[in-house]
Amino acid sequence: MKQSIGAKPLAFPTPAWVVGTYDMNGKPNAMTVAWAGICCSNPPCISVSLRKATYSYAGIVENKAFTVSIPSEVFVREADYFGIASGKDENKFECASLTPVRSELVPAPYVGEFPVVLECKLLHSLEVGLHTMFVGEIMDIKAEEYVLDENGNPDIERIKPVIYGTGNKSYYSIGRNLGKAFYIGKMS
Repeated sequence: MKQSIGAKPLAFPTPAWVVGTYDMNGKPNAMTVAWAGICCSNPPCISVSLRKATYSYAGIVENKAFTVSIPSEVFVREADYFGIASGKDENKFECASLTPVRSELVPAPYVGEFPVVLECKLLHSLEVGLHTMFVGEIMDIKAEEYVLDENGNPDIERIKPVIYGTGNKSYYSIGRNLGKAFYIGKMS
């Protein structure tokens, strides 16, 4: 029998994405978010939710753009750091020994060492309680060659993305492949 545990921000899995912005002085900044995901397929869009108190919030509002860099497992420490430190107080890229790369399509930086990046133009923002949900149209996805499959798409098993467990506030890796979507559920 299921037991009620109350209303909580709990869903599985949630990503550990690093959102890149420029501050008002053009300094690259990044922060880790877990309240995020795909929100539309046409046009291709993602949403990320940030509190107004974050330094990155102002960067998104000012530049009307952001990037999402997807860290692989080997960068879990750096991804966590981007969520702990504030760009107000320090240069996060420098402290993490990572490279800010200027997007050619949107006024926002991304993490050069992370295998996949989404470059997004801000389409909408919606106040949702403590957070503001920013919807960004994906203008381009850039991926390292080594994470691409035979069809030229990013392969989750090659990327080895970091996911976040909201209940116990821990990071996880992706598990094994369970089957092909839109196929294994066919009940012939």
